[in-house]
Amino acid sequence: MDVDHQEHENLVTLGVTIEEAKKRCEAVIDTLETLHLSHSCKHTLLRLIQSELAFLSRFSSTDSAPEFEPSPICVNIGHLESVVHILQHPKVSGVSRVCKNIPLHLSIRNGGGNSDSKGAHVDIVCSFNGNPVWFIVSDRNPKYISWHGQHDSSKNKGLQERVQLLLEVAHNSVSLTPSSIIFFFSNGLGGFTREKFHSVFGAIDVKSKFSNFDVNFSKELEGEWLDIVARSYQEACVLEIKVDCSQDVSKNPLVANPSVKVNDVNLGGSFGHFISQMILPKGRNIDGDLINFDTTALIAIVSGISNGNTQKLLATPEDELKIRFKGNTGFVIDQVMSEIEKPIHVDIGKVISGRIGIICESSCSEFKELVLMCGGVNEKLRANQLIERVVIVPDSPSARMMSLPTTRKLALKNKIVFGTGDYWHAPTLTANMGFVRAVLQTGMSLFTFEHKPRALTGD
Repeated sequence: MDVDHQEHENLVTLGVTIEEAKKRCEAVIDTLETLHLSHSCKHTLLRLIQSELAFLSRFSSTDSAPEFEPSPICVNIGHLESVVHILQHPKVSGVSRVCKNIPLHLSIRNGGGNSDSKGAHVDIVCSFNGNPVWFIVSDRNPKYISWHGQHDSSKNKGLQERVQLLLEVAHNSVSLTPSSIIFFFSNGLGGFTREKFHSVFGAIDVKSKFSNFDVNFSKELEGEWLDIVARSYQEACVLEIKVDCSQDVSKNPLVANPSVKVNDVNLGGSFGHFISQMILPKGRNIDGDLINFDTTALIAIVSGISNGNTQKLLATPEDELKIRFKGNTGFVIDQVMSEIEKPIHVDIGKVISGRIGIICESSCSEFKELVLMCGGVNEKLRANQLIERVVIVPDSPSARMMSLPTTRKLALKNKIVFGTGDYWHAPTLTANMGFVRAVLQTGMSLFTFEHKPRALTGD
């Protein structure tokens, strides 16, 4: 559950096995480059893998004479492979931290009492299936995983004590508080320890959510990707402990807005097809996957650029465009070219398909004001039709979002919009990636989908 050479129990012998471990390091580095992670997260993982590679490079097959029994050494590459394996899971998003220590505020712990703990190591802070989650990864041999540990050893703490510390840190982290902690034991877990997980902490088995057990780590050679390391997680044990039950939206069901139109209406064009992909609520209490729209998403959906006016705008004389859009002319033309290359209704249609659209009251008010001031007749018509087909929810930002400081980059209005999506465990569709990056930089995970911006054109 950490990356210290002295604490890992994966033993390898000198010689060919060292070379194999080095190849595994190189393959994981190449796989890491294919992941969509922040620069900070990639840098952390790359530094750890390169450190492991440097450690291995100090040994070679000639270090032990043939007449001597090869000496075992500890390696961490299995742990790092497992972390990267989880990062590849399609349900993992919004990764904000990897292989970091999350501090425990001493003023909170035990009422401000003394503690020798500075926090707990967490391998991945992210969103998993839309919920904020911490992943703890262990690549140890199960026979070396002790539930009670050695009480007279500060370094060899038992698993029970580690889990208790993790839960304490999680409950007191506010902005980083996960809804659950998932423990991924890549080599399995002994029956006694697994039973203790269930009986002491109420853990549930979630291995079924990790069905891709056979993994190939690849390396690019001469322009082609070759699988050079194969690994199986068939014996893995994956356990989840629930942490934050205060935000259980099932206890406060989403109630449909009476204005939502449930009748089928032929709206025509890409806009009509886009709208038809969203699920319309059929009763007062809404049950299903949600998608939260911020103002940028609402504007992009109804914009003339997204609805067939690209060629008309390109044919408009430049002088007329400058009068119409003033200093934003260049941005509008860039958006036109982006739309021609990748139509936005098709692009984000993949995200909203099968979901119920929600918008908070703040987004709804801002959207209506912008359309009233800048929208044309057709854009206003589409805006009205869009509002009629989403559920307007009260501003109800999550506690963890509101715990973040309000700054220029973390504006209050954005915290309300994104926080409301977070409260309902709904991803937010947005072009405001500056805010998303600012949130991730605080260490808090956030479930979002990005779209390209589109402006109102007066269509």
